[in-house]
Amino acid sequence: MPLSHQDQVSLLKDILSNQQSDAYGSISECEQVERLVKSLMVNTEINHNVKTVLEEIYRYSQDGINASSLDAHITAHKNQLSGWVDDIDQLS
Repeated sequence: MPLSHQDQVSLLKDILSNQQSDAYGSISECEQVERLVKSLMVNTEINHNVKTVLEEIYRYSQDGINASSLDAHITAHKNQLSGWVDDIDQLS
């Protein structure tokens, strides 16, 4: 059963919040973030400004997958992660 729009938003916020607070993550989390963002991006009801944030999150997850140190990548984006979580609240 596919996740609802609200479930996708909640899951995305949870993953980003956990990475921000723990300064830790996994490649599979980054891959999940990519899938969630792709799914949300095709939603025609999403505000254009939020799509810009989703594009930033997508690039962050791609860079995280390819980073030599994912933990260092997450730490370097700690402030952005916090801002993104706040921005995602606009989706809710």
